[in-house]
Amino acid sequence: MSGVRDGHVIVVDLGFGDAGKGATVDWLCSRDGGAPVSAVVRFNGGAQAAHNVIAEGRHHTFAQFGSGTFSDVPTLLSRHMLVEPIALAGEARQLAALGVADPLRLVRIDGRALLTTPIHIAANRAREDARGSSRHGSCGRGIGETARYAMEFDAPRVEDCLRPSVLAEKLLLLAAHYGPLIAPGAHRYEPIADLVDMYREFVAAVRVVGPGELAALASRGRLIFEGAQGVLLDEWRGFPPHTTWSTVEPANACALLAEIDATAFTLGVTRTYATRHGAGPFPTEDPELRVPEPHNTHGPYQGSFRRGHADPLLLRYAVAACGGVDGLAVTHLDAPSTVRAATAYRTVDGVLTDLPPSAGRDLDRQRRLTDLLYAAEPVLAELPADRVGWFHEQTGVPVVLTSDGADRAARVATSAVSVR
Repeated sequence: MSGVRDGHVIVVDLGFGDAGKGATVDWLCSRDGGAPVSAVVRFNGGAQAAHNVIAEGRHHTFAQFGSGTFSDVPTLLSRHMLVEPIALAGEARQLAALGVADPLRLVRIDGRALLTTPIHIAANRAREDARGSSRHGSCGRGIGETARYAMEFDAPRVEDCLRPSVLAEKLLLLAAHYGPLIAPGAHRYEPIADLVDMYREFVAAVRVVGPGELAALASRGRLIFEGAQGVLLDEWRGFPPHTTWSTVEPANACALLAEIDATAFTLGVTRTYATRHGAGPFPTEDPELRVPEPHNTHGPYQGSFRRGHADPLLLRYAVAACGGVDGLAVTHLDAPSTVRAATAYRTVDGVLTDLPPSAGRDLDRQRRLTDLLYAAEPVLAELPADRVGWFHEQTGVPVVLTSDGADRAARVATSAVSVR
């Protein structure tokens, strides 16, 4: 197994998201990050990702483009991605304004990837609006509806954009399916003919590729697999109903690697303190914890950005849900001394010091964990001065990358970079 700086790497968030995946991928793709990278491979999620990168005077919130774009590293949107072409075109314009030359030239899209359309987005927002005060914490970007519809019907895919008549038929069926949900609300979308024209223009500007593209990219250098969201939001490992319709733990990335007979170093990213965007259980939440978050704000559908103390119970749970990780990237080491750490939970089942994941896909158990976490009272202690050593001690995983600021220059590789 190669180390984090000289082989393929899977980057996965071990929290509820927002741990610093994008900044980590950006560093790995930079001159300081090790051997040259041939592509960033997105292996889950869609346009709801918000990976903030600050590097050499530029800031961008990456959604569908890989976070190595500032280093001119191509992006492969794998078949596990939910691709939203209109948003991707908008992101390309933002990157061009930041000095990235012809950003769409860097994009390759697996034709098998599902297509997220304005119809899905309208349905998503209408459904979340109907929940009122019981919202699930959706980003309102159509992710759940894209995945939900594809489970039952012949859903639109990227390759259909190359066949306008096929795409038009699929969009008409999609619109008919969601008509009763969308009609009563204020959410609208473009006429089907206009959508077909936009998608035809889109596929003329990007490369739609087949199954052999991953191997071709791997033959030219190492691959960085960039995950979206966090393991604690995983469709099977998260805490329903506040989960995403996506496999966040590295299974998709591992499957892609197996297809090219390759392995990777799995790098788990965690903050020094805990955060959560939107609704759901959050045992160590502390509304009085003051930590500036200039790039994480209230979202109209997702809800408020919440802060809490370090939670090694949930961190160990996430590591186990991933089947283990090879190294940790610990971000936000500049967090104030007011950040503490949970040593246990007081629960109706007694005092817990660990939260083992289930062996398989057991949503009933996950719902029970949701209830348990909602009622859990954390036992808090001071976070040691040696924060890096504390994370290693709590997880048994070496810390291979740290950061004490938002900029790329704040990232530092530790002496454990090649530990497995």
